[in-house]
Amino acid sequence: MADKRPALLVVEDDEGLQAQLKWAYDDFEVTIVGDREGAISALRSIEPAVVTLDLGLPPDPDGTTEGLAVLDAIMELKPETKVIVASGHGARESALSAIERGAYDFYQKPVDIDALGLIVRRAFNLHAIEQENRRLIARSGEDKKVLGRLITAAPEMVKVARTIERVASTNVSVMLLGASGTGKELLAQGLHDASDRKDGPFVAINCAAIPENLLESELFGHEKGAFTGAVKTTEGKIESANGGTLFLDEVGDIPLQLQVKLLRFLQERKIERIGGRKEIAVDTRIVCATHQDLEAMISEQAFREDLFYRLAEIVIRIPALAERAGDATLLAKTFLKRFSKEMNPAVTGLAPDALAAIDAWNWPGNVRELENRVKRAVIMADGKLIAAEDLDLTRDGNEEPCALNLKSAREEADRKVIRHALARSEGNISSTAKLLGISRPTLYDLLKQYDLQG
Repeated sequence: MADKRPALLVVEDDEGLQAQLKWAYDDFEVTIVGDREGAISALRSIEPAVVTLDLGLPPDPDGTTEGLAVLDAIMELKPETKVIVASGHGARESALSAIERGAYDFYQKPVDIDALGLIVRRAFNLHAIEQENRRLIARSGEDKKVLGRLITAAPEMVKVARTIERVASTNVSVMLLGASGTGKELLAQGLHDASDRKDGPFVAINCAAIPENLLESELFGHEKGAFTGAVKTTEGKIESANGGTLFLDEVGDIPLQLQVKLLRFLQERKIERIGGRKEIAVDTRIVCATHQDLEAMISEQAFREDLFYRLAEIVIRIPALAERAGDATLLAKTFLKRFSKEMNPAVTGLAPDALAAIDAWNWPGNVRELENRVKRAVIMADGKLIAAEDLDLTRDGNEEPCALNLKSAREEADRKVIRHALARSEGNISSTAKLLGISRPTLYDLLKQYDLQG
Protein backbone atom coordinates (compact mmCIF):
# COMPACT_ATOMS: atom_id res chain seq x y z
CA MET A 1 0.00 0.00 0.00
CA ALA A 2 1.35 3.43 -0.99
CA ASP A 3 2.36 5.88 1.71
CA LYS A 4 -0.18 8.54 2.54
CA ARG A 5 0.58 11.76 0.68
CA PRO A 6 1.50 14.81 2.80
CA ALA A 7 -1.34 17.27 3.39
CA LEU A 8 -1.11 20.67 1.69
CA LEU A 9 -3.69 23.34 2.49
CA VAL A 10 -4.26 26.05 -0.13
CA VAL A 11 -6.10 29.14 1.10
CA GLU A 12 -7.11 31.02 -2.07
CA ASP A 13 -10.37 32.75 -3.05
CA ASP A 14 -9.66 33.05 -6.83
CA GLU A 15 -11.52 30.13 -8.45
CA GLY A 16 -9.29 30.08 -11.53
CA LEU A 17 -6.14 29.91 -9.40
CA GLN A 18 -7.79 27.30 -7.15
CA ALA A 19 -8.19 24.94 -10.10
CA GLN A 20 -4.65 25.65 -11.30
CA LEU A 21 -3.14 24.91 -7.90
CA LYS A 22 -5.33 21.83 -7.35
CA TRP A 23 -3.70 20.02 -10.28
CA ALA A 24 -0.19 21.42 -9.80
CA TYR A 25 0.74 19.30 -6.78
CA ASP A 26 0.31 15.61 -7.58
CA ASP A 27 2.74 14.69 -4.77
CA PHE A 28 0.44 16.09 -2.09
CA GLU A 29 -3.08 15.65 -0.75
CA VAL A 30 -4.38 19.13 -1.62
CA THR A 31 -7.26 20.78 0.24
CA ILE A 32 -8.50 24.14 -1.05
CA VAL A 33 -10.53 26.69 0.88
CA GLY A 34 -11.43 30.29 0.13
CA ASP A 35 -11.92 32.09 3.44
CA ARG A 36 -10.78 32.34 7.06
CA GLU A 37 -13.45 30.06 8.51
CA GLY A 38 -12.68 27.32 5.98
CA ALA A 39 -8.94 27.67 6.57
CA ILE A 40 -9.18 27.24 10.35
CA SER A 41 -11.62 24.34 10.00
CA ALA A 42 -9.29 22.58 7.53
CA LEU A 43 -6.27 23.28 9.75
CA ARG A 44 -7.97 21.50 12.64
CA SER A 45 -9.17 18.54 10.59
CA ILE A 46 -6.23 17.71 8.30
CA GLU A 47 -3.32 19.30 10.25
CA PRO A 48 -1.28 20.17 7.14
CA ALA A 49 2.49 20.47 7.29
CA VAL A 50 2.45 23.30 4.71
CA VAL A 51 -0.09 26.03 3.91
CA THR A 52 -0.08 28.45 0.97
CA LEU A 53 -2.02 31.51 2.02
CA ASP A 54 -3.40 34.35 -0.09
CA LEU A 55 -3.56 37.44 2.13
CA GLY A 56 -6.41 38.99 0.12
CA LEU A 57 -9.39 36.98 1.36
CA PRO A 58 -13.07 37.94 1.66
CA PRO A 59 -14.48 40.09 3.10
CA ASP A 60 -11.26 42.09 2.56
CA PRO A 61 -10.06 40.83 -0.85
CA ASP A 62 -8.21 44.06 -1.60
CA GLY A 63 -6.42 44.19 1.76
CA THR A 64 -4.47 41.86 4.03
CA THR A 65 -6.41 41.85 7.32
CA GLU A 66 -8.19 38.52 6.73
CA GLY A 67 -5.09 36.76 5.47
CA LEU A 68 -2.98 37.95 8.37
CA ALA A 69 -5.74 36.87 10.78
CA VAL A 70 -5.55 33.37 9.26
CA LEU A 71 -1.75 33.41 9.68
CA ASP A 72 -2.09 34.43 13.34
CA ALA A 73 -4.59 31.60 13.94
CA ILE A 74 -2.25 29.04 12.35
CA MET A 75 0.71 30.22 14.43
CA GLU A 76 -1.38 29.96 17.60
CA LEU A 77 -2.93 26.55 16.88
CA LYS A 78 -0.09 24.79 15.04
CA PRO A 79 3.07 26.93 15.12
CA GLU A 80 5.29 24.30 13.45
CA THR A 81 3.25 24.65 10.21
CA LYS A 82 5.16 26.17 7.29
CA VAL A 83 3.03 29.00 5.89
CA ILE A 84 3.90 30.43 2.46
CA VAL A 85 2.18 33.76 2.00
CA ALA A 86 1.28 35.15 -1.43
CA SER A 87 -0.08 38.62 -2.11
CA GLY A 88 -0.14 41.36 -4.69
CA HIS A 89 -1.14 44.01 -2.16
CA GLY A 90 1.79 46.15 -0.96
CA ALA A 91 4.13 43.20 -1.40
CA ARG A 92 7.13 44.39 0.60
CA GLU A 93 5.12 45.61 3.59
CA SER A 94 2.97 42.48 3.51
CA ALA A 95 6.05 40.26 3.40
CA LEU A 96 7.64 41.96 6.40
CA SER A 97 4.44 41.78 8.42
CA ALA A 98 3.86 38.12 7.55
CA ILE A 99 7.43 37.04 8.32
CA GLU A 100 7.33 38.88 11.67
CA ARG A 101 4.15 36.94 12.52
CA GLY A 102 5.78 33.58 11.77
CA ALA A 103 5.33 32.91 8.03
CA TYR A 104 7.96 30.63 6.50
CA ASP A 105 8.26 32.38 3.12
CA PHE A 106 6.61 34.98 0.89
CA TYR A 107 5.74 34.96 -2.81
CA GLN A 108 4.46 37.93 -4.78
CA LYS A 109 1.61 37.53 -7.26
CA PRO A 110 1.14 36.82 -10.14
CA VAL A 111 2.02 33.27 -9.09
CA ASP A 112 4.57 31.26 -11.05
CA ILE A 113 3.41 27.68 -10.36
CA ASP A 114 6.85 26.10 -10.91
CA ALA A 115 8.64 28.59 -8.64
CA LEU A 116 5.96 28.28 -5.96
CA GLY A 117 6.19 24.50 -6.25
CA LEU A 118 9.89 24.63 -5.37
CA ILE A 119 9.12 26.72 -2.29
CA VAL A 120 6.36 24.31 -1.25
CA ARG A 121 8.60 21.24 -1.60
CA ARG A 122 11.40 22.95 0.30
CA ALA A 123 8.92 23.77 3.08
CA PHE A 124 7.80 20.13 3.29
CA ASN A 125 11.42 18.97 3.49
CA LEU A 126 12.22 21.46 6.26
CA HIS A 127 9.08 20.49 8.20
CA ALA A 128 10.09 16.81 8.01
CA ILE A 129 13.63 17.59 9.22
CA GLU A 130 12.35 19.68 12.15
CA GLN A 131 9.84 16.98 13.08
CA GLU A 132 12.62 14.38 13.14
CA ASN A 133 14.81 16.70 15.23
CA ARG A 134 12.00 17.03 17.76
CA ARG A 135 11.74 13.24 17.93
CA LEU A 136 15.50 12.88 18.41
CA ILE A 137 15.54 15.50 21.18
CA ALA A 138 12.70 13.73 22.94
CA ARG A 139 14.49 10.36 22.69
CA SER A 140 18.03 11.52 23.31
CA GLY A 141 17.88 11.61 27.08
CA GLU A 142 19.14 15.23 27.05
CA ASP A 143 16.18 16.08 29.24
CA LYS A 144 17.66 16.71 32.67
CA LYS A 145 20.65 19.05 32.52
CA VAL A 146 21.33 21.17 29.44
CA LEU A 147 23.23 24.41 28.82
CA GLY A 148 25.38 24.09 31.92
CA ARG A 149 23.23 24.37 35.05
CA LEU A 150 19.79 24.48 33.40
CA ILE A 151 17.65 21.56 34.58
CA THR A 152 14.63 20.71 32.45
CA ALA A 153 12.46 17.83 31.29
CA ALA A 154 10.40 19.91 28.85
CA PRO A 155 10.92 19.97 25.07
CA GLU A 156 9.94 23.67 25.08
CA MET A 157 12.88 24.49 27.33
CA VAL A 158 15.28 22.13 25.56
CA LYS A 159 14.46 24.06 22.37
CA VAL A 160 15.33 27.35 24.10
CA ALA A 161 18.64 25.86 25.30
CA ARG A 162 19.52 24.60 21.83
CA THR A 163 18.77 28.04 20.34
CA ILE A 164 21.06 29.67 22.89
CA GLU A 165 23.82 27.17 22.12
CA ARG A 166 23.51 27.98 18.39
CA VAL A 167 23.81 31.75 18.87
CA ALA A 168 26.48 31.53 21.60
CA SER A 169 29.33 31.24 19.10
CA THR A 170 28.32 34.48 17.36
CA ASN A 171 28.72 38.00 18.72
CA VAL A 172 25.15 39.19 18.22
CA SER A 173 23.20 40.93 20.96
CA VAL A 174 20.58 38.64 22.51
CA MET A 175 17.35 39.63 24.24
CA LEU A 176 15.65 37.15 26.57
CA LEU A 177 11.93 37.76 26.98
CA GLY A 178 9.98 36.06 29.74
CA ALA A 179 8.03 36.54 32.92
CA SER A 180 9.82 37.16 36.21
CA GLY A 181 11.31 34.03 37.71
CA THR A 182 11.68 32.02 34.50
CA GLY A 183 15.48 31.80 34.76
CA LYS A 184 16.66 34.53 32.40
CA GLU A 185 19.94 35.18 34.25
CA LEU A 186 20.71 31.44 34.37
CA LEU A 187 20.20 31.28 30.59
CA ALA A 188 22.38 34.37 30.07
CA GLN A 189 25.13 32.73 32.13
CA GLY A 190 24.71 29.57 30.05
CA LEU A 191 25.06 31.58 26.84
CA HIS A 192 28.27 33.16 28.17
CA ASP A 193 29.68 29.77 29.23
CA ALA A 194 28.96 28.32 25.77
CA SER A 195 30.60 31.24 23.93
CA ASP A 196 34.17 32.07 22.95
CA ARG A 197 34.12 34.65 25.77
CA LYS A 198 33.70 32.02 28.50
CA ASP A 199 37.15 32.79 29.96
CA GLY A 200 36.23 36.47 30.29
CA PRO A 201 34.01 38.00 32.99
CA PHE A 202 30.23 37.58 33.16
CA VAL A 203 28.91 40.81 34.66
CA ALA A 204 25.23 41.12 35.58
CA ILE A 205 23.30 44.21 36.61
CA ASN A 206 19.61 44.48 37.48
CA CYS A 207 18.58 47.82 36.05
CA ALA A 208 15.34 47.84 38.06
CA ALA A 209 17.08 47.39 41.39
CA ILE A 210 19.30 50.50 41.21
CA PRO A 211 17.93 54.03 41.76
CA GLU A 212 17.78 56.08 38.58
CA ASN A 213 20.31 58.66 39.83
CA LEU A 214 22.89 55.91 40.52
CA LEU A 215 22.36 53.69 37.46
CA GLU A 216 24.53 55.76 35.11
CA SER A 217 27.48 55.53 37.51
CA GLU A 218 26.91 51.77 37.93
CA LEU A 219 26.98 51.24 34.17
CA PHE A 220 29.63 53.72 33.03
CA GLY A 221 31.73 54.31 36.17
CA HIS A 222 33.00 57.66 37.42
CA GLU A 223 36.19 59.61 38.00
CA LYS A 224 37.31 60.77 41.41
CA GLY A 225 35.55 64.01 42.35
CA ALA A 226 32.92 63.67 39.60
CA PHE A 227 30.16 64.22 42.17
CA THR A 228 29.71 64.42 45.93
CA GLY A 229 30.86 61.14 47.43
CA ALA A 230 33.03 60.12 44.47
CA VAL A 231 36.14 59.67 46.59
CA LYS A 232 37.91 57.43 44.06
CA THR A 233 37.83 56.48 40.38
CA THR A 234 35.49 53.53 39.86
CA GLU A 235 34.98 51.24 36.89
CA GLY A 236 31.39 50.75 35.72
CA LYS A 237 29.78 47.42 34.87
CA ILE A 238 30.32 47.92 31.13
CA GLU A 239 34.05 48.42 31.57
CA SER A 240 34.24 45.49 34.02
CA ALA A 241 32.76 43.24 31.34
CA ASN A 242 35.57 43.93 28.85
CA GLY A 243 36.46 40.68 27.10
CA GLY A 244 33.33 38.97 28.41
CA THR A 245 29.56 39.34 28.59
CA LEU A 246 27.41 42.10 30.09
CA PHE A 247 23.95 41.00 31.20
CA LEU A 248 21.43 43.82 31.53
CA ASP A 249 18.49 42.43 33.46
CA GLU A 250 15.18 44.35 33.34
CA VAL A 251 16.55 46.56 30.57
CA GLY A 252 13.10 48.12 30.16
CA ASP A 253 13.69 50.06 33.39
CA ILE A 254 16.61 52.08 32.00
CA PRO A 255 15.49 55.76 31.88
CA LEU A 256 15.26 57.43 28.47
CA GLN A 257 18.17 59.83 29.06
CA LEU A 258 20.46 56.92 29.90
CA GLN A 259 19.16 54.92 26.92
CA VAL A 260 20.78 57.53 24.66
CA LYS A 261 24.17 57.01 26.29
CA LEU A 262 23.83 53.22 26.13
CA LEU A 263 22.92 53.44 22.42
CA ARG A 264 26.03 55.55 21.78
CA PHE A 265 28.16 52.87 23.45
CA LEU A 266 26.59 50.13 21.34
CA GLN A 267 27.30 52.12 18.18
CA GLU A 268 30.87 53.16 19.01
CA ARG A 269 31.95 50.53 21.57
CA LYS A 270 33.54 53.28 23.62
CA ILE A 271 32.54 54.84 26.95
CA GLU A 272 33.39 57.87 29.02
CA ARG A 273 33.19 57.64 32.79
CA ILE A 274 31.14 60.29 34.55
CA GLY A 275 33.41 63.29 35.05
CA GLY A 276 35.96 61.92 32.60
CA ARG A 277 37.05 63.10 29.16
CA LYS A 278 38.94 60.05 28.00
CA GLU A 279 37.24 57.56 25.70
CA ILE A 280 37.72 53.95 26.80
CA ALA A 281 37.27 51.15 24.25
CA VAL A 282 35.29 48.19 25.61
CA ASP A 283 34.83 44.83 23.89
CA THR A 284 31.84 43.11 25.50
CA ARG A 285 28.87 41.15 24.31
CA ILE A 286 25.46 42.42 25.41
CA VAL A 287 22.77 40.05 26.63
CA CYS A 288 19.65 41.65 28.08
CA ALA A 289 16.36 40.53 29.54
CA THR A 290 12.98 41.93 30.47
CA HIS A 291 9.49 40.84 31.43
CA GLN A 292 8.03 44.04 29.96
CA ASP A 293 6.46 44.55 26.54
CA LEU A 294 9.17 46.72 24.96
CA GLU A 295 7.25 47.14 21.69
CA ALA A 296 4.35 48.66 23.64
CA MET A 297 6.83 50.87 25.49
CA ILE A 298 8.24 52.01 22.15
CA SER A 299 4.77 53.05 20.97
CA GLU A 300 4.35 54.96 24.24
CA GLN A 301 7.80 56.57 23.72
CA ALA A 302 9.07 55.03 26.95
CA PHE A 303 11.77 53.00 25.19
CA ARG A 304 13.89 53.96 22.19
CA GLU A 305 13.18 51.97 19.04
CA ASP A 306 16.76 52.30 17.77
CA LEU A 307 18.09 50.93 21.07
CA PHE A 308 15.63 48.03 20.95
CA TYR A 309 16.91 46.90 17.56
CA ARG A 310 20.51 47.19 18.74
CA LEU A 311 19.78 45.01 21.76
CA ALA A 312 17.40 42.57 20.09
CA GLU A 313 19.39 41.19 17.16
CA ILE A 314 18.25 37.78 18.40
CA VAL A 315 15.09 37.49 20.53
CA ILE A 316 14.49 34.34 22.59
CA ARG A 317 11.20 33.86 24.44
CA ILE A 318 11.33 31.87 27.68
CA PRO A 319 8.23 29.77 28.45
CA ALA A 320 6.58 30.08 31.84
CA LEU A 321 7.00 27.17 34.25
CA ALA A 322 3.32 26.22 33.80
CA GLU A 323 4.04 25.65 30.09
CA ARG A 324 6.91 23.23 30.80
CA ALA A 325 5.31 19.85 31.54
CA GLY A 326 7.19 17.89 34.20
CA ASP A 327 9.65 20.64 35.07
CA ALA A 328 7.92 21.76 38.27
CA THR A 329 8.21 18.29 39.81
CA LEU A 330 11.78 17.80 38.58
CA LEU A 331 12.90 21.20 39.89
CA ALA A 332 11.07 20.74 43.21
CA LYS A 333 13.02 17.53 43.83
CA THR A 334 16.27 19.26 42.89
CA PHE A 335 15.61 22.19 45.23
CA LEU A 336 14.57 19.83 48.03
CA LYS A 337 17.85 17.88 47.81
CA ARG A 338 19.86 21.10 47.91
CA PHE A 339 17.98 22.80 50.74
CA SER A 340 17.56 19.70 52.90
CA LYS A 341 21.32 19.11 52.77
CA GLU A 342 21.98 22.72 53.79
CA MET A 343 19.16 23.34 56.27
CA ASN A 344 17.21 20.26 57.37
CA PRO A 345 18.70 16.82 56.59
CA ALA A 346 15.68 15.12 58.20
CA VAL A 347 13.56 16.03 55.15
CA THR A 348 13.92 13.28 52.54
CA GLY A 349 11.17 13.78 49.96
CA LEU A 350 7.80 15.05 48.79
CA ALA A 351 4.52 13.46 49.89
CA PRO A 352 2.04 12.34 47.18
CA ASP A 353 -0.30 15.25 47.90
CA ALA A 354 2.63 17.67 47.49
CA LEU A 355 3.54 16.16 44.11
CA ALA A 356 -0.08 16.38 42.97
CA ALA A 357 -0.32 20.00 44.13
CA ILE A 358 2.93 20.92 42.37
CA ASP A 359 1.60 19.40 39.13
CA ALA A 360 -1.71 21.27 39.42
CA TRP A 361 -0.36 24.70 40.39
CA ASN A 362 -0.08 27.38 37.69
CA TRP A 363 3.11 28.95 39.15
CA PRO A 364 2.55 32.68 38.54
CA GLY A 365 5.97 33.35 40.07
CA ASN A 366 7.59 30.61 37.96
CA VAL A 367 10.82 28.89 39.06
CA ARG A 368 11.59 31.57 41.65
CA GLU A 369 8.24 30.95 43.35
CA LEU A 370 8.81 27.19 43.32
CA GLU A 371 12.30 27.57 44.78
CA ASN A 372 11.06 29.86 47.55
CA ARG A 373 8.15 27.58 48.46
CA VAL A 374 10.37 24.50 48.64
CA LYS A 375 13.00 26.37 50.67
CA ARG A 376 10.42 27.55 53.18
CA ALA A 377 8.84 24.08 53.38
CA VAL A 378 12.20 22.43 54.08
CA ILE A 379 12.91 24.87 56.89
CA MET A 380 9.45 24.54 58.46
CA ALA A 381 8.76 20.82 57.90
CA ASP A 382 8.25 18.64 61.00
CA GLY A 383 8.39 15.24 59.30
CA LYS A 384 10.44 13.48 56.65
CA LEU A 385 8.07 14.26 53.77
CA ILE A 386 6.94 17.71 52.65
CA ALA A 387 3.16 17.91 52.27
CA ALA A 388 1.06 20.22 50.07
CA GLU A 389 0.17 22.17 53.22
CA ASP A 390 3.88 22.83 53.85
CA LEU A 391 4.12 24.32 50.36
CA ASP A 392 0.91 26.32 50.89
CA LEU A 393 -0.54 24.95 47.64
CA THR A 394 -4.27 24.54 48.00
CA ARG A 395 -5.87 26.11 44.90
CA ASP A 396 -6.37 24.72 41.40
CA GLY A 397 -4.21 25.95 38.54
CA ASN A 398 -5.51 28.03 35.65
CA GLU A 399 -7.54 26.53 32.80
CA GLU A 400 -5.51 25.77 29.70
CA PRO A 401 -6.38 27.10 26.23
CA CYS A 402 -8.29 24.96 23.74
CA ALA A 403 -6.12 22.63 21.66
CA LEU A 404 -6.00 22.39 17.86
CA ASN A 405 -8.54 19.53 17.82
CA LEU A 406 -9.79 16.67 19.98
CA LYS A 407 -7.08 14.27 18.77
CA SER A 408 -4.37 16.81 19.56
CA ALA A 409 -5.92 17.55 22.95
CA ARG A 410 -5.91 13.85 23.87
CA GLU A 411 -2.33 13.37 22.70
CA GLU A 412 -1.11 16.46 24.56
CA ALA A 413 -2.93 15.38 27.71
CA ASP A 414 -1.32 11.92 27.44
CA ARG A 415 2.13 13.44 26.96
CA LYS A 416 1.77 15.77 29.95
CA VAL A 417 0.51 13.05 32.28
CA ILE A 418 3.31 10.69 31.20
CA ARG A 419 5.97 13.41 31.63
CA HIS A 420 4.63 14.23 35.09
CA ALA A 421 4.67 10.54 36.05
CA LEU A 422 8.22 10.08 34.70
CA ALA A 423 9.37 13.13 36.66
CA ARG A 424 7.75 11.87 39.85
CA SER A 425 9.29 8.42 39.51
CA GLU A 426 12.66 9.81 38.33
CA GLY A 427 12.41 7.86 35.09
CA ASN A 428 11.76 4.45 36.63
CA ILE A 429 9.50 2.59 34.17
CA SER A 430 7.89 0.24 36.69
CA SER A 431 7.06 3.10 39.07
CA THR A 432 5.77 5.25 36.22
CA ALA A 433 3.51 2.48 34.94
CA LYS A 434 2.17 1.95 38.46
CA LEU A 435 1.45 5.67 38.88
CA LEU A 436 -0.41 5.69 35.56
CA GLY A 437 -2.32 2.49 36.32
CA ILE A 438 -1.09 0.71 33.17
CA SER A 439 1.22 -2.17 32.37
CA ARG A 440 4.90 -1.76 31.49
CA PRO A 441 4.33 -2.91 27.85
CA THR A 442 1.53 -0.36 27.47
CA LEU A 443 3.80 2.37 28.84
CA TYR A 444 6.60 1.37 26.46
CA ASP A 445 4.13 1.59 23.58
CA LEU A 446 3.04 5.05 24.68
CA LEU A 447 6.64 6.24 25.09
CA LYS A 448 7.36 5.07 21.55
CA GLN A 449 4.13 6.55 20.17
CA TYR A 450 4.76 9.98 21.70
CA ASP A 451 8.57 9.96 21.32
CA LEU A 452 9.08 10.38 25.06
CA GLN A 453 12.21 9.43 26.95
CA GLY A 454 11.72 6.55 29.32
